[in-house]
Amino acid sequence: MRKRLTITNLQQMKEESNKLTVMTAYDYPSAMLSEEAGVDIILVGDSLGNVVLGYDTTLPVTLDDMIYHTKAVARGARNTFIVTDMPFMTYGIGREATLRNAARMMQEGGGQSLKLEGGVEIADEVAALVKAGIPVMGHIGLKPQSIHTHGGFKVQGKHEAEAEQMLQDAKALEQAGAYAIVLELVTETIADRISRELSIPTIGIGAGRGCNGQVLVYHDILQYSSPVIKKKMVKVYADIGSTIRDAIGAFVSEVKSGEFPAEEHVFGKRSEDAVDNLYGGSETREHANGVNGAGESRQAGEGTEQRDFVPNHR
Repeated sequence: MRKRLTITNLQQMKEESNKLTVMTAYDYPSAMLSEEAGVDIILVGDSLGNVVLGYDTTLPVTLDDMIYHTKAVARGARNTFIVTDMPFMTYGIGREATLRNAARMMQEGGGQSLKLEGGVEIADEVAALVKAGIPVMGHIGLKPQSIHTHGGFKVQGKHEAEAEQMLQDAKALEQAGAYAIVLELVTETIADRISRELSIPTIGIGAGRGCNGQVLVYHDILQYSSPVIKKKMVKVYADIGSTIRDAIGAFVSEVKSGEFPAEEHVFGKRSEDAVDNLYGGSETREHANGVNGAGESRQAGEGTEQRDFVPNHR
């Protein structure tokens, strides 16, 4: 059985140039499969708003949504380090409110860490969470919860002032006690620089090759969506969306044509073998016949009520 990584292990992996692998998961099966595949960290991202709940942005995702999905992931990946996104407007609203929301997430969700989007402006709250014993992963660059401020999904750090601010944000988060930082949709140049200048791991998504780890969305690498949205930063490793669509289409076609259910799928055979398979063997059938026969004899001879045998159906 694999052992869940710790923050200390993650730090050691950076020092040893051992790349971190992070995969999003939103439910029991995706978490279980990700753990079996050997990912280092599972991120319960608020991206579930887009890929699971059908929202256009992550903004409608609630604290209760994140707790619900983290619970499912925690059941599916009992030996993997789990990070949960704090959703929009559950932090950055003052220390007391942020601590209260974070406490709920940790106590009820069952993960090991929280991720917050932002830099210098949330550093004080990050420090308060860390002081309270809650591990925090930062997130800078493109911040999906601020998508309207960004003006869309645009690469960050192209301009010198923007890149310098990103570096200051990263350093502020590190100083506040964050153990790792996600860099999303930023130029490879600034991602390389941040990764070199920080002592904590950086995890890239559309941030180039110099980060200490990589994260992608489960549904993106599997093309598990409709319609498929192609993204330059994503490598597709399988097309299960088409496989699922074809399988369901075949089911619909076979039901319409009468091909399904076929003989091997039904229990309507009146053979003794079929009864044996369903109710536990010939002894059960003989016992049933004996009880029914005795009941019929009593009814005929004594006028007593016949009682039907009810097998123990497991």
